[in-house]
Amino acid sequence: MPKIQNVALTTDYLVRFTLPPSGLRNHLRRKGIDSRFIGDDVGLLCSGAVLPGSALASQNITGDFQGIVERFAHTRNFTQINFEFYVDNQYKTMKFLEHWMEYITGANQVDPGNDVHYFQLNYPHDYKSNDTTVVKFERNHNQFLEYRFIGLFPLALNSVRVQYGNSQILKATCSFSYDRYISGESSSLLRDLRRAYNDLGFGRGNVSRDGLSLKDDQLNEIAERQVLSVLNPRSDVLRQGSYTALSNQSSPYQVNINQGAPNAVPGISP
Repeated sequence: MPKIQNVALTTDYLVRFTLPPSGLRNHLRRKGIDSRFIGDDVGLLCSGAVLPGSALASQNITGDFQGIVERFAHTRNFTQINFEFYVDNQYKTMKFLEHWMEYITGANQVDPGNDVHYFQLNYPHDYKSNDTTVVKFERNHNQFLEYRFIGLFPLALNSVRVQYGNSQILKATCSFSYDRYISGESSSLLRDLRRAYNDLGFGRGNVSRDGLSLKDDQLNEIAERQVLSVLNPRSDVLRQGSYTALSNQSSPYQVNINQGAPNAVPGISP
């Protein structure tokens, strides 16, 4: 029962759009879409989002081994995603999507009402968002999973149906394309602490502060065993008694675990 009851729910999430520092922001501002609406409101008006998925394209290889067909992955394909938005009574949601796509096609450079109209598309780095995130969290706000999209832009805005009859909330559905996504937090602080991208960071602290090196695989393995020994004092690491790791190595760091002190936190000392 504890396993069955502690499951994630679909209703707690947050979408946060961040546009590139280009003429796109000025174009949207001229259309009445300010930075406050882009950073806060449009994400809250997103009534339906998806956690991204991907698939591996593979190639079959025959002939290397008799009677065996091997399959190897060669490309990771990222699928498109659909976001559904509530349309506010000022129609800023529709304007946000419409004029973002309008900027992509270069409509800001010419008069769209001119009889002789053409499209001169902008460069991808001017309209692609590299910092749009979807955060799936729980009600206690302690457990969460974050996805960051690289190269995201609106690809297709579906037709919105209006009709007589019973009034309903007007919704707009837009398909977005992206180059790839990053699973886990990716802020500069967490990258510096070596805890980004869902990494628990077993002993992989700040190199300049702790003197640890990610290139030293043996030291990282010992640090992982340290953390596991604290979480489980009855582990095999403590039952082995005190030992000194890397004593014969050229590394100036040694890892000591004291026998008979399972509650003591082992440390790394020079």
